Amino acid sequence: MEPIEKAQICKDFLENKKGMDIKVIKADDSNVLADYIVIATGTSTTHVKALADEVEVKLKEYDVFPHHIEGSCYNSWILLDYGDVIVHVFSEESRRYYNLYGEVENLDKE
Repeated sequence: MEPIEKAQICKDFLENKKGMDIKVIKADDSNVLADYIVIATGTSTTHVKALADEVEVKLKEYDVFPHHIEGSCYNSWILLDYGDVIVHVFSEESRRYYNLYGEVENLDKE
């Protein structure tokens, strides 16, 4: 599966679970960590966990498994690392703290 397809599928799953302010960002050529970054916000820690779980469970149906997951014990920011796509699911408070609401180049229409 191509990275853009994987990122778009993640976005779709997050939308289906009522994730908010979802962004798909194409990393520039200097980024060696991932090709795409997906960012979403949940309305509570329970919602953040449900969003991250949805991505993980649904991608497994495509035989795509995360290399690493961080933050699942706190549920205010969960990172799912799929190698070429990294998914960040934030609580509203955590996303505000890291100021990830500002102007960001959103390439989810690619």
